[in-house]
Amino acid sequence: MNNPELTVDHRVLDGARATRRYFAKFERIIGHLGQVALLSAKEKLISVPEAAILQDYLEGLGHTFSALSYKFLMANRVGDHSDRLLTIDKSESGFPVFQEILRMAADGMQARDHLKTLPDQKKIKKDMVTHILSEQSPPTKLQYAMSQRIYYELLTEGHLFLSQNDPQIMWVGDKRKQKDRRTYLVFWSVYDSRTNIPTIYLMELHDTGRRPLPGDERRWPRVQSHLMAQALSELKLLTIARGFDQDFDSLHPKTLKRFHIGPMYSHAFTQQFGPLRDVLAEASGIEGLDWALAWTVETLVAEKTERAKAGLFSTTERQVYKIDTMDHEMVERGASDVRRALILPHRAFQVLEEKDPPGFRKVRKYVVGDNNKILSYR
Repeated sequence: MNNPELTVDHRVLDGARATRRYFAKFERIIGHLGQVALLSAKEKLISVPEAAILQDYLEGLGHTFSALSYKFLMANRVGDHSDRLLTIDKSESGFPVFQEILRMAADGMQARDHLKTLPDQKKIKKDMVTHILSEQSPPTKLQYAMSQRIYYELLTEGHLFLSQNDPQIMWVGDKRKQKDRRTYLVFWSVYDSRTNIPTIYLMELHDTGRRPLPGDERRWPRVQSHLMAQALSELKLLTIARGFDQDFDSLHPKTLKRFHIGPMYSHAFTQQFGPLRDVLAEASGIEGLDWALAWTVETLVAEKTERAKAGLFSTTERQVYKIDTMDHEMVERGASDVRRALILPHRAFQVLEEKDPPGFRKVRKYVVGDNNKILSYR
């Protein structure tokens, strides 16, 4: 197959069985992430409002994968056409490539038009029964029509994790007990085009403007546009926060967090290197237990403020962010703190503990037990 978008890091799932196994695996993994967010809040790694925001994004991610699973349900069963096959990033993320999310968004724009041209589910099911009785063969084309019908129906229902999910805002109180200083939590997310990983941003800021930010038509649209333009994984948190602080004199970013939901590693679908490859290979004896998902949180915190010129005759508050200059990683990332976690089944955790590779000793492990209950280990 000649696909100009395909690279050596990409893999086309060219069989229906492999595609179904892939989405079944992700359905299980995403289903656990809401519990991880709750555990993170319980362990005070994130706040309760942040956990609720994460859960909502993760629910949207689950809906996105559910929709894609129907789109590719009949992969390679109705002809060898590249647009009916799923491409994943096999080495960097384990997720579908960015182009698949873009195509889904484009399909969503035309979903209602497609539904008008497709029979409803009841009619398709009736035609399936008729085909089976009369033709004595599987109703493959009708099954494909049904999968596409469900796909477009899911797109019209919304609440999907798209390539760009515009900033939203939540009031979280007045921490300084000053009427002219409001505290908000602004949150937005992207399906990062470079890493092929869902990435979620949360910023706590103080607003000293005359009007509350959510109702300020002069500032809020500019804030949304600014933040989406900066939602790039290659940008340091310090660069994003400082740029925002400089561009908005009445808005003061106090904390900025970035959640990387991935990569996903699987012995069956991705390439691993180092100790994790051996761990997943050994855990692969039981189907569905050969995976691990990375969960990384970068945090930048303002430790103090200083006054700076904001014009000829005025000054404004600027943030000074906490970064340990003796910590090479914190300087490289432009962050105050980086916390890494790994979500994995109990079998893979047992193998990891037995091998005890040094690079994973400081990584928090969220372990999925046989009863789907998740336990946290440090």
